[in-house]
Amino acid sequence: MNEKPIVIEPLSIDSRGRITSVLGNKKITSILVITSKKGSVRANHYHKKDSHYMYVIRGKMEYVYKPVGKKGARKRSVIVSAGEIIYTPPMLEHAVKFLEPTEFLALTTGKRDQKTYENDIV
Repeated sequence: MNEKPIVIEPLSIDSRGRITSVLGNKKITSILVITSKKGSVRANHYHKKDSHYMYVIRGKMEYVYKPVGKKGARKRSVIVSAGEIIYTPPMLEHAVKFLEPTEFLALTTGKRDQKTYENDIV
């Protein structure tokens, strides 16, 4: 788990626009586009096996996390803004509060059909 979100810099910029590599060579099995209203909360769980990246397209969110089963561990939080990405490994409790209207990509390493997803989260 990164203590800070990673700022994603464009690979190239020219008169046509920009090209940005969000993840490079990571194995991704599912890409979800998620929109969230200001003040709403998502997640508030952990995954037994799956991991995922959250890349903020627009908006801002507070990502709260804590390792599962680590005695004495306290919740920590980090603000993730547009153009930044945060990684969630397995066995990390996490919740997200949206500080403004937000759109992000959830890039997952595990299958995201409903049955598999429900069996993986706690």
